[in-house]
Amino acid sequence: MAKDGEKSGWKEFIWNPRTREFLGRTASSWGLILLFYLVFYIFLAGLFALTMYVMLQTLDDHKPTWQDRLATPGMVIRPKADETFEIVYDTKNTETWDMYPFILDKFLAPYNNSIQAQKNDECTPDQYFVQEDSGDVKNNPKRSCQFNRTILGSCSGFSDRFYGYPDGKPCIIIKMNRVIGMLPGKNGEAPYVTCGAKREDTDKIGELVYFPPNGTFNLMYYPYYGKKAQVNYSQPLVAVKFLNITRNEDVNIECKINANNIPTGSERDKFAGRVSFKLRINSDK
Repeated sequence: MAKDGEKSGWKEFIWNPRTREFLGRTASSWGLILLFYLVFYIFLAGLFALTMYVMLQTLDDHKPTWQDRLATPGMVIRPKADETFEIVYDTKNTETWDMYPFILDKFLAPYNNSIQAQKNDECTPDQYFVQEDSGDVKNNPKRSCQFNRTILGSCSGFSDRFYGYPDGKPCIIIKMNRVIGMLPGKNGEAPYVTCGAKREDTDKIGELVYFPPNGTFNLMYYPYYGKKAQVNYSQPLVAVKFLNITRNEDVNIECKINANNIPTGSERDKFAGRVSFKLRINSDK
């Protein structure tokens, strides 16, 4: 009997036909609760939408309102077949090096002289290409300076379509990461790249040649105004050609940016402004 009473009590709690209550509340009570939460969540959604709208009014489509700009931009190399930053191949085995010219060809294709002449301007070298806005009138899209592939000399892929790899004189392309508004160098001194072997491999690196001469990033490619404002921007490049690196041994190399207003390394990132990689060229002695 007790079990029947409990069962009956549960049934009446779920639906009481005498008072017409569902789960202890009448239809009007449930209606008022649902109406309250409906109005409450509509209010929250409206408040969120209003907050987002106000915030978006403070943003510029072409330039970030706030940016945690790094004091030192990062650097990357090409070719980079994987994430290990190692270039290892055998001059006698085409399959070990033929991917590197392919990667460089693909990477340098946008720098072909004909494409650059079509999209970008011939700028005055050795000075910043500043394009200021006129008050609230945006000077967009902003123009960009030509960086012609031929500037890279024997590392352009024109005079040597294999970029020196089968001869054991490989080319490495270096670029500096984009930072909006950065003006590298001051007093007319352009930033430049230097590469050298790490301490244990100093006597293995041999002679290097830089393209453009002295490994310079010309000032006319700065400042960078952002992907939307400067649609056709072409990052300047530096090519390094290793002429007589020691064969059949690992050579650990570090390239870094040098500028009178860009520090290299920091407490947060000791590799800021530099890139390290291993180069090993195997061949018959």
